[in-house]
Amino acid sequence: MNILAIESSCDETSAAVLANGQLRSNIIATQLIHEQYGGVVPELASRAHQQHILPVVERALIDANIAKTELSAIAFTRGPGLLGSLLVGASFAKALALGLNIPLIEVNHMQAHVLAHFIDDQHEGIARPKPGFPFLCLTVSGGHTQLVRINSPLTMEVIGQTQDDAVGEAFDKSAKLLNLPYPGGPLIDKYAKAGNPLAYKFPMGEMPGLDFSFSGIKTAILYFLRDNVKKNPDFIAENLADICASIQHTLVQMLLSKLKRAVRETGIHDIAIAGGVSANSGLRSALTQLGNEQNWNVFIPRFEYCTDNAAMIAMAAQFKYEQGDFTAQTVSPLPRMSF
Repeated sequence: MNILAIESSCDETSAAVLANGQLRSNIIATQLIHEQYGGVVPELASRAHQQHILPVVERALIDANIAKTELSAIAFTRGPGLLGSLLVGASFAKALALGLNIPLIEVNHMQAHVLAHFIDDQHEGIARPKPGFPFLCLTVSGGHTQLVRINSPLTMEVIGQTQDDAVGEAFDKSAKLLNLPYPGGPLIDKYAKAGNPLAYKFPMGEMPGLDFSFSGIKTAILYFLRDNVKKNPDFIAENLADICASIQHTLVQMLLSKLKRAVRETGIHDIAIAGGVSANSGLRSALTQLGNEQNWNVFIPRFEYCTDNAAMIAMAAQFKYEQGDFTAQTVSPLPRMSF
């Protein structure tokens, strides 16, 4: 069973090959053009995908040492994501599957982030432990913040989610207010390591149940910076590390407070994180510490599987392939595809 997977939901063009359950290649082409605009420009992203997709797929096949005629299925991200970007990946996958006369597998991008925990790619000869079913997964990215109950590889239930902005957007918008370049989330993480997380206090807000809200803290950070810069024009430069550490600490605590509640309500103690923000060192460290205190089994993905990549699409596709869950050539992208 050789699966070629394609990921093109946003600004990363990626292709991966999974051969009999083993990851053989995972190629990612990053689009640097968006840095000068301070965010992803959808039209430019789709054009870059058109330029990158053929060489990325070719490299994935070469690195895997597998010819396209040996492929068993083609998988692609159907959604959610940017429509233009999704169209490039979907069109390429459909054409290749049709030309090779092999099955086509559609994959939900957010479900794939969760299933990245099952990628079998022994690192330094050591197999990474995998969560058991059912488990809870905190999926956190620039576009999503969700608490998901994973009952099986293909059965997932969202039990809590943001009602406005995603936590990844809160990181990036805060970075923009601090005059940090795009993408700003990783830079907040970088500077936070040298700062005091308790230097400044920001309101965490409160949402009923297991839902999140991050619009309030973004506004609070805006007013905090505006008021302090009025008093001291060099306030941000002089206190950057402490500001970043305090912002990161607050956002992480907002996530973990809901996670603790979800554990209490479900009784599930296998806990995972997934998505781009799961690469944040503050979140990884705080979750590990909390897991030790609460006697949870905590699962944190490798850094390379946190951000968008085709390996996670391939892993999700393998579970679908085993169930014979294929899609027709009439399939079209779903930018707002639900979990």
